[in-house]
Amino acid sequence: MVKKIFSLFRVSQWIKNLFVFVPLMFSKHLFEPDYSLKVLLGFFIFSLVSSVVYTLNDIADVESDRLHPIKKNRPIASGAISKSLAYKLAIATIIVVIALLPFTSRGFIITVALYLISNHFYSRKFKNMALLDVFSIAAGFMMRVIAGALIINVYISSWLILTTMFISLFLGVMKRRSEIELTKNDSHASTRKVLEFYTVSFIDQIAAINAAGVIICYALYTVSDRTVKVFGTENLIYTTPFVAFGIFRYMFLVHKGNEENASDILVSDVQMIVNILLYLISVVLIIYFIR
Repeated sequence: MVKKIFSLFRVSQWIKNLFVFVPLMFSKHLFEPDYSLKVLLGFFIFSLVSSVVYTLNDIADVESDRLHPIKKNRPIASGAISKSLAYKLAIATIIVVIALLPFTSRGFIITVALYLISNHFYSRKFKNMALLDVFSIAAGFMMRVIAGALIINVYISSWLILTTMFISLFLGVMKRRSEIELTKNDSHASTRKVLEFYTVSFIDQIAAINAAGVIICYALYTVSDRTVKVFGTENLIYTTPFVAFGIFRYMFLVHKGNEENASDILVSDVQMIVNILLYLISVVLIIYFIR
Protein backbone atom coordinates (compact mmCIF):
# COMPACT_ATOMS: atom_id res chain seq x y z
CA MET A 1 0.00 0.00 0.00
CA VAL A 2 2.86 2.38 0.79
CA LYS A 3 4.22 1.93 -2.73
CA LYS A 4 0.78 2.70 -4.17
CA ILE A 5 0.48 5.87 -2.07
CA PHE A 6 3.95 6.97 -3.18
CA SER A 7 2.85 6.45 -6.76
CA LEU A 8 -0.37 8.39 -6.15
CA PHE A 9 1.57 11.25 -4.55
CA ARG A 10 4.14 11.19 -7.41
CA VAL A 11 7.04 11.21 -4.97
CA SER A 12 9.41 10.82 -7.93
CA GLN A 13 8.15 14.22 -9.12
CA TRP A 14 9.24 15.92 -5.90
CA ILE A 15 12.56 16.57 -7.61
CA LYS A 16 10.85 19.55 -9.28
CA ASN A 17 10.51 21.20 -5.88
CA LEU A 18 14.30 21.39 -5.53
CA PHE A 19 13.91 24.77 -7.25
CA VAL A 20 13.17 26.20 -3.79
CA PHE A 21 16.86 25.64 -2.94
CA VAL A 22 18.07 27.96 -5.73
CA PRO A 23 17.91 31.18 -3.66
CA LEU A 24 19.59 29.42 -0.72
CA MET A 25 22.59 28.33 -2.78
CA PHE A 26 23.05 31.65 -4.57
CA SER A 27 22.53 33.74 -1.42
CA LYS A 28 25.67 32.28 0.21
CA HIS A 29 23.69 30.74 3.08
CA LEU A 30 23.91 27.10 1.98
CA PHE A 31 25.98 25.97 4.96
CA GLU A 32 24.06 27.90 7.59
CA PRO A 33 21.69 25.48 9.43
CA ASP A 34 19.01 28.06 10.24
CA TYR A 35 18.59 28.95 6.56
CA SER A 36 18.96 25.41 5.26
CA LEU A 37 16.35 23.96 7.63
CA LYS A 38 13.83 26.64 6.65
CA VAL A 39 14.28 25.89 2.96
CA LEU A 40 14.12 22.15 3.64
CA LEU A 41 10.77 22.74 5.34
CA GLY A 42 9.67 24.77 2.32
CA PHE A 43 10.68 21.93 0.03
CA PHE A 44 8.67 19.45 2.10
CA ILE A 45 5.59 21.71 2.12
CA PHE A 46 5.73 22.27 -1.63
CA SER A 47 6.16 18.54 -2.16
CA LEU A 48 3.07 17.76 -0.09
CA VAL A 49 1.05 20.49 -1.81
CA SER A 50 2.05 19.24 -5.25
CA SER A 51 1.07 15.71 -4.21
CA VAL A 52 -2.37 16.96 -3.24
CA VAL A 53 -2.69 18.67 -6.63
CA TYR A 54 -1.66 15.46 -8.42
CA THR A 55 -4.14 13.43 -6.38
CA LEU A 56 -7.10 15.75 -7.00
CA ASN A 57 -6.26 15.91 -10.71
CA ASP A 58 -6.13 12.11 -10.90
CA ILE A 59 -9.53 11.90 -9.26
CA ALA A 60 -10.99 14.40 -11.72
CA ASP A 61 -9.33 12.84 -14.78
CA VAL A 62 -9.77 9.18 -13.88
CA GLU A 63 -11.95 8.32 -16.88
CA SER A 64 -9.68 9.98 -19.45
CA ASP A 65 -6.58 8.54 -17.79
CA ARG A 66 -7.94 5.04 -18.38
CA LEU A 67 -7.72 5.70 -22.12
CA HIS A 68 -4.08 6.81 -21.98
CA PRO A 69 -1.33 4.23 -22.72
CA ILE A 70 0.70 5.26 -19.64
CA LYS A 71 -1.71 7.11 -17.34
CA LYS A 72 -4.01 4.08 -17.23
CA ASN A 73 -1.49 2.53 -14.82
CA ARG A 74 -1.87 5.29 -12.25
CA PRO A 75 -3.26 4.08 -8.89
CA ILE A 76 -6.76 5.57 -9.22
CA ALA A 77 -7.19 4.85 -12.94
CA SER A 78 -6.04 1.25 -12.46
CA GLY A 79 -8.26 0.74 -9.41
CA ALA A 80 -5.33 0.16 -7.05
CA ILE A 81 -6.56 3.06 -4.88
CA SER A 82 -10.22 4.06 -4.63
CA LYS A 83 -11.46 7.62 -5.08
CA SER A 84 -12.66 7.76 -1.48
CA LEU A 85 -9.25 6.73 -0.11
CA ALA A 86 -7.54 9.23 -2.41
CA TYR A 87 -9.78 12.01 -1.06
CA LYS A 88 -8.96 11.02 2.52
CA LEU A 89 -5.23 11.00 1.79
CA ALA A 90 -5.45 14.42 0.15
CA ILE A 91 -7.35 15.89 3.12
CA ALA A 92 -4.88 14.39 5.60
CA THR A 93 -1.98 15.88 3.62
CA ILE A 94 -3.60 19.32 3.55
CA ILE A 95 -3.99 19.17 7.33
CA VAL A 96 -0.27 18.44 7.67
CA VAL A 97 0.55 21.37 5.38
CA ILE A 98 -1.67 23.75 7.37
CA ALA A 99 0.06 22.64 10.56
CA LEU A 100 3.50 23.37 9.06
CA LEU A 101 2.77 26.74 7.42
CA PRO A 102 2.99 28.79 10.69
CA PHE A 103 6.67 27.84 10.86
CA THR A 104 7.35 29.61 7.55
CA SER A 105 6.95 33.25 6.49
CA ARG A 106 3.95 35.28 5.39
CA GLY A 107 5.37 35.67 1.89
CA PHE A 108 5.92 31.93 1.61
CA ILE A 109 2.34 31.20 2.68
CA ILE A 110 0.99 33.65 0.10
CA THR A 111 3.12 32.02 -2.60
CA VAL A 112 1.84 28.55 -1.69
CA ALA A 113 -1.72 29.88 -1.88
CA LEU A 114 -1.02 31.41 -5.30
CA TYR A 115 0.50 28.10 -6.40
CA LEU A 116 -2.70 26.27 -5.45
CA ILE A 117 -4.86 28.88 -7.18
CA SER A 118 -2.79 28.75 -10.38
CA ASN A 119 -2.97 24.96 -10.40
CA HIS A 120 -6.73 25.15 -9.96
CA PHE A 121 -7.06 27.37 -13.03
CA TYR A 122 -4.62 25.17 -14.93
CA SER A 123 -6.60 22.03 -14.15
CA ARG A 124 -9.97 23.57 -14.90
CA LYS A 125 -9.16 25.77 -17.88
CA PHE A 126 -5.59 26.54 -18.93
CA LYS A 127 -4.47 22.97 -19.57
CA ASN A 128 -6.76 22.95 -22.61
CA MET A 129 -5.53 26.29 -23.95
CA ALA A 130 -2.44 26.38 -26.18
CA LEU A 131 0.53 28.31 -24.75
CA LEU A 132 -1.35 29.20 -21.57
CA ASP A 133 -0.84 25.59 -20.52
CA VAL A 134 2.97 25.76 -20.66
CA PHE A 135 3.03 29.29 -19.20
CA SER A 136 0.98 28.01 -16.26
CA ILE A 137 3.54 25.25 -15.73
CA ALA A 138 6.34 27.82 -15.90
CA ALA A 139 4.57 29.98 -13.30
CA GLY A 140 4.62 27.05 -10.91
CA PHE A 141 8.41 26.72 -11.16
CA MET A 142 8.91 30.44 -10.73
CA MET A 143 6.75 30.38 -7.61
CA ARG A 144 8.99 27.68 -6.17
CA VAL A 145 12.06 29.87 -6.63
CA ILE A 146 10.31 32.95 -5.23
CA ALA A 147 9.02 30.92 -2.27
CA GLY A 148 12.55 29.70 -1.60
CA ALA A 149 13.71 33.32 -1.36
CA LEU A 150 10.77 34.48 0.74
CA ILE A 151 11.05 31.74 3.34
CA ILE A 152 14.57 32.91 4.24
CA ASN A 153 14.03 36.57 3.29
CA VAL A 154 16.84 36.91 0.74
CA TYR A 155 17.16 38.75 -2.56
CA ILE A 156 16.82 36.72 -5.75
CA SER A 157 18.36 38.03 -8.96
CA SER A 158 15.96 38.92 -11.76
CA TRP A 159 18.32 37.07 -14.11
CA LEU A 160 17.78 33.87 -12.10
CA ILE A 161 14.03 34.42 -12.24
CA LEU A 162 14.24 34.77 -16.02
CA THR A 163 16.44 31.68 -16.24
CA THR A 164 13.86 29.75 -14.23
CA MET A 165 11.06 31.00 -16.48
CA PHE A 166 12.83 29.93 -19.66
CA ILE A 167 13.89 26.53 -18.33
CA SER A 168 10.38 25.77 -17.07
CA LEU A 169 8.85 26.84 -20.39
CA PHE A 170 11.43 24.64 -22.09
CA LEU A 171 10.51 21.62 -19.95
CA GLY A 172 6.80 22.28 -20.54
CA VAL A 173 6.99 22.38 -24.33
CA MET A 174 9.32 19.39 -24.45
CA LYS A 175 6.77 17.46 -22.40
CA ARG A 176 4.12 18.36 -24.97
CA ARG A 177 6.45 17.14 -27.71
CA SER A 178 6.82 13.79 -25.99
CA GLU A 179 3.07 13.48 -25.59
CA ILE A 180 2.51 14.17 -29.28
CA GLU A 181 5.09 11.55 -30.30
CA LEU A 182 3.67 9.07 -27.82
CA THR A 183 0.13 9.32 -29.14
CA LYS A 184 0.56 10.19 -32.83
CA ASN A 185 0.02 6.60 -33.96
CA ASP A 186 -3.09 6.10 -31.85
CA SER A 187 -5.87 8.66 -32.16
CA HIS A 188 -7.54 7.24 -29.04
CA ALA A 189 -4.41 7.43 -26.90
CA SER A 190 -4.31 11.20 -26.49
CA THR A 191 -6.38 12.45 -23.56
CA ARG A 192 -4.93 15.97 -23.56
CA LYS A 193 -7.12 18.19 -25.74
CA VAL A 194 -4.49 20.93 -26.04
CA LEU A 195 -2.30 18.65 -28.17
CA GLU A 196 -4.69 19.30 -31.04
CA PHE A 197 -3.31 22.85 -31.25
CA TYR A 198 0.36 21.88 -31.32
CA THR A 199 2.60 20.47 -34.02
CA VAL A 200 6.08 19.03 -33.57
CA SER A 201 7.65 21.73 -35.74
CA PHE A 202 5.97 24.53 -33.76
CA ILE A 203 7.04 23.01 -30.46
CA ASP A 204 10.61 22.57 -31.71
CA GLN A 205 10.73 26.28 -32.55
CA ILE A 206 9.47 27.25 -29.09
CA ALA A 207 11.88 24.79 -27.45
CA ALA A 208 14.84 26.27 -29.35
CA ILE A 209 13.90 29.81 -28.30
CA ASN A 210 13.54 28.82 -24.65
CA ALA A 211 16.75 26.79 -24.71
CA ALA A 212 18.59 29.87 -25.95
CA GLY A 213 16.83 31.97 -23.31
CA VAL A 214 18.03 29.69 -20.51
CA ILE A 215 21.65 29.76 -21.59
CA ILE A 216 21.76 33.50 -22.35
CA CYS A 217 19.99 34.58 -19.15
CA TYR A 218 22.15 32.33 -17.00
CA ALA A 219 25.33 33.55 -18.70
CA LEU A 220 24.27 37.17 -18.17
CA TYR A 221 23.54 36.41 -14.50
CA THR A 222 27.06 35.05 -13.97
CA VAL A 223 28.71 38.22 -15.33
CA SER A 224 26.26 40.82 -14.00
CA ASP A 225 27.78 43.53 -11.81
CA ARG A 226 25.82 42.48 -8.75
CA THR A 227 26.79 38.80 -9.09
CA VAL A 228 30.48 39.63 -9.43
CA LYS A 229 30.30 42.04 -6.49
CA VAL A 230 28.44 39.63 -4.18
CA PHE A 231 30.57 36.58 -4.94
CA GLY A 232 33.79 38.47 -5.44
CA THR A 233 34.67 36.56 -8.59
CA GLU A 234 33.85 36.30 -12.28
CA ASN A 235 34.50 32.56 -12.32
CA LEU A 236 30.82 31.63 -12.21
CA ILE A 237 30.77 32.11 -15.99
CA TYR A 238 32.69 28.82 -16.26
CA THR A 239 29.59 26.91 -15.07
CA THR A 240 27.65 27.97 -18.17
CA PRO A 241 28.85 24.97 -20.27
CA PHE A 242 27.19 22.63 -17.76
CA VAL A 243 23.89 24.48 -18.24
CA ALA A 244 24.23 24.33 -22.03
CA PHE A 245 25.10 20.64 -21.99
CA GLY A 246 22.13 19.87 -19.72
CA ILE A 247 19.72 21.62 -22.08
CA PHE A 248 21.14 19.94 -25.18
CA ARG A 249 21.30 16.53 -23.52
CA TYR A 250 17.66 16.81 -22.45
CA MET A 251 16.61 17.72 -25.99
CA PHE A 252 18.62 14.79 -27.34
CA LEU A 253 16.99 12.31 -24.96
CA VAL A 254 13.47 13.54 -25.69
CA HIS A 255 14.04 13.39 -29.45
CA LYS A 256 15.61 9.96 -29.17
CA GLY A 257 13.43 8.23 -26.65
CA ASN A 258 10.24 10.29 -26.40
CA GLU A 259 10.56 10.57 -22.63
CA GLU A 260 7.51 12.27 -21.15
CA ASN A 261 8.62 13.23 -17.64
CA ALA A 262 11.57 15.50 -16.88
CA SER A 263 12.13 13.81 -13.54
CA ASP A 264 12.53 10.41 -15.22
CA ILE A 265 15.29 11.78 -17.44
CA LEU A 266 17.05 13.62 -14.63
CA VAL A 267 17.29 10.55 -12.40
CA SER A 268 17.87 7.87 -15.03
CA ASP A 269 20.38 9.25 -17.54
CA VAL A 270 23.98 8.82 -16.36
CA GLN A 271 25.36 11.73 -18.38
CA MET A 272 22.64 14.04 -17.07
CA ILE A 273 23.27 12.99 -13.47
CA VAL A 274 27.02 13.48 -13.79
CA ASN A 275 26.53 16.85 -15.47
CA ILE A 276 24.21 18.07 -12.70
CA LEU A 277 26.62 16.90 -9.99
CA LEU A 278 29.58 18.60 -11.68
CA TYR A 279 27.54 21.79 -12.05
CA LEU A 280 26.53 21.81 -8.38
CA ILE A 281 30.06 21.07 -7.20
CA SER A 282 31.46 23.82 -9.42
CA VAL A 283 28.92 26.39 -8.23
CA VAL A 284 29.48 25.57 -4.57
CA LEU A 285 33.27 25.70 -4.94
CA ILE A 286 33.19 29.02 -6.80
CA ILE A 287 30.66 30.73 -4.53
CA TYR A 288 31.85 29.44 -1.16
CA PHE A 289 35.48 28.40 -1.41
CA ILE A 290 37.32 29.81 -4.45
CA ARG A 291 38.12 33.52 -4.67
